[in-house]
Amino acid sequence: MKSSLGGKGANLAEMASIGLSVPPGLTVSTEACQEYQKNDHKLPLGLWEEILKGLQVVEEDMGAHLGDPSKPLLLSVRSGAAVSMPGMMDTVLNLGLNDEVVAGLAAKSGERFAYDSYRRFLDMFGGVLFLMRLLFVLVDISKVLGIPHSRFEEKLEALKAAKRISVDTDLTAADLKELVVQYKNVYLQAMGEQFPSDPKRQLYLAVVAVFDSWDSPRAKKYRSINQITGLKGTAVNIQCMVFGNMGNTSGTGVLFTRNPSTGEKVLYGEFLINAQGEDVVAGIRTPQDLDVVKQRMPEAYRELVENCRILEQHYKDMMDIEFTVQENRLWMLQCRTGKRTGKAAVKIAVDMVKEGLVDTRSAIKMVEPGHLDQLLHPQFEDPSAYKDKVIAIGLPASPGAAVGQVVFTADDAEAWHAQGKTVILVRTETSPEDVGGMHAAAGILTARGGMTSHAAVVARGWGRSCVSGCSDIHVNDADKVFVVGDIVIQEGDWISLNGSTGEAIMGKQPLSPPALGGDLETFMPWVDEIRQLKVMANADTPADALTARNNGAQGIGLCRTEHMFFASDERIKAMRQMIMAGNLEQRQIALDLLLPYQKSDFEGIFHAMDGFPVTIRLLDPPLHEFLPEGHIEDIVDQLSSDTGMTKEEVLARVEKLSEVNPMLGFRGCRLGISNPELTEMQACAIFEAAISVSNQGVKVLPEIMELGHQVSLIRKVADKVFSDKGTLISYKVGTMIEVPRAALVADEIAEQAEFFSFGTNDLTQMTFGYSRDDVGKFLPIYISKGILQNDPFEEAIRY
Repeated sequence: MKSSLGGKGANLAEMASIGLSVPPGLTVSTEACQEYQKNDHKLPLGLWEEILKGLQVVEEDMGAHLGDPSKPLLLSVRSGAAVSMPGMMDTVLNLGLNDEVVAGLAAKSGERFAYDSYRRFLDMFGGVLFLMRLLFVLVDISKVLGIPHSRFEEKLEALKAAKRISVDTDLTAADLKELVVQYKNVYLQAMGEQFPSDPKRQLYLAVVAVFDSWDSPRAKKYRSINQITGLKGTAVNIQCMVFGNMGNTSGTGVLFTRNPSTGEKVLYGEFLINAQGEDVVAGIRTPQDLDVVKQRMPEAYRELVENCRILEQHYKDMMDIEFTVQENRLWMLQCRTGKRTGKAAVKIAVDMVKEGLVDTRSAIKMVEPGHLDQLLHPQFEDPSAYKDKVIAIGLPASPGAAVGQVVFTADDAEAWHAQGKTVILVRTETSPEDVGGMHAAAGILTARGGMTSHAAVVARGWGRSCVSGCSDIHVNDADKVFVVGDIVIQEGDWISLNGSTGEAIMGKQPLSPPALGGDLETFMPWVDEIRQLKVMANADTPADALTARNNGAQGIGLCRTEHMFFASDERIKAMRQMIMAGNLEQRQIALDLLLPYQKSDFEGIFHAMDGFPVTIRLLDPPLHEFLPEGHIEDIVDQLSSDTGMTKEEVLARVEKLSEVNPMLGFRGCRLGISNPELTEMQACAIFEAAISVSNQGVKVLPEIMELGHQVSLIRKVADKVFSDKGTLISYKVGTMIEVPRAALVADEIAEQAEFFSFGTNDLTQMTFGYSRDDVGKFLPIYISKGILQNDPFEEAIRY
């Protein structure tokens, strides 16, 4: 049902079928959107007539009519794809208002409510229509940034300032009437035409705008980031409006049936008195805790709690719910499976098994691979150590710690991230256009918005630390600074965020890895019961190997020996002496210095693995990667000091090592073939370490990746070490497949190799002709245009 009605439409139908109070309405299918896209952005033949027929049924059900001032029916028009894409597509509320209808509504429900609804409609409708025109008329996407909501917001803030009031609810009916006139002028200036007064024309344009928002830049980027492919488009949900802005017995809220940050079984959400739904979701106003509903609207709260229980029992998952209370009556506007952090995902899965809601197999499906990845995110080493550096406290919207340099725009966040910098994105409030920058940032800090705002929901879904609703900070985008009291933080300054406590902290605070245990220790054995693959880890040091083993790895799939040489100044100096050696004798002296370092590391790794296999790759990168970085004069000076060679000798050797295309140059087995003494040293270190650890009662299973000429050399070294030590151990020699030709002649290689290991990064680069370091410039375009379905560096492509 979701593939046809979208997630929102399917869940609305489902809620109605189980007896919950849902506003009447109709859903236009995702297939209609797909046909619209194929048909040059024209509604499919007969669709508009079908919509009008459905509208007539709703009108009869409600005893009200669209465009009738005496019995006005107002509508909400919302998007809803099969996969949740929060905030990425358009919504219009209060559709059907014009000057005549608003007067009729005012007579029935009061002027303040009527004109507050009217100005909201002008704002939202004008925004989606302006975006549609930019996308498909002007084609200048850059102009959409900050328009038109910012223009409407400017008028609102100017009027509040002139009236010396701070909150929207203090505006009088006369103020709102004045605002309506100003909003119409904004629309006229932006669109070059009067605001459409025909309610059916409004509905037609809103449906088209929702379909068009499927192809908006923000929606495309969100689908690309989250690898959402294969969808037909968005459905359109047309419903009767229910009003949370009808006074102090009305309001709107968003909640999760369990805490989406921790997984605790408590209702977690927020509520705004006398407001409409988008005020909460968009983060435009900072809301209150759900307790306000319990205190002021106890009957509606009791029904809400019961609805949450019913929905969890029905869907057997934690749910994200939008609701409105209109004059003490509860209406359910939406439900969907709630996005959650990794910690919450595991706890919810474990708790629901304990509660008898799901079995262990269903629980495993509730936890995504990315959730487990989030559990590895760092925390601050000592939160008490930075208490005097806390500059502001907001809402703890998404847990975990983040440290980075401040940027103020999504574009800057993406650009700085591409340069290898870690950034914190600081905004007054985030919007769906910011998703690229939010994904690139390590953390997000906003001045406005609650714990269910756009920033919070997206950050939690991606495992980003987020502090929202931090009202003490004042963001100046133009000058690229934010101010907290007397403190001024500029672009590029370092700050830290604690998304678990809501603290924004001056400077770079030290991080430590999170402790794993608790619910994860309960959950992972369930996975072990059904999995059919062994999971091994990449580890290059004894500490890495121990961490991998503690986390359940059943061996090391890749141990990159070159990383060991960077572990200390003494090691890298000895390595550079080997590289710069002018003859075999000098090179052997340096190798003799390196051998005990390698042996010591292998001993630690074999100890940590305690009988599980360790697959070792001998030296792989080009030798120049071990040389110092910087200007050539500085490099020559340092190498001359390290090796005792003259500067002229150093310069000649450095020039000889330089390569035009080092990725395909003098590296890997080519180093061992040209310098067999290098392979001999590494093999000797491996076998001596293996025997040493084996003699201590620890089982070792070394696996060395080399082939052909190198295999015979390795076996010769093994025989000598075994003879010298009087001990034999079992070992394997296989190869790494990381060039296309090796894959093509794998049957021939298999005659010698005892195992294969696939080096997918280099294999993907050479198969596709993509540079891994530059692919970000064009791969998102390929994915958005459907040329590729996913990133081949992240997911294997099947043919």
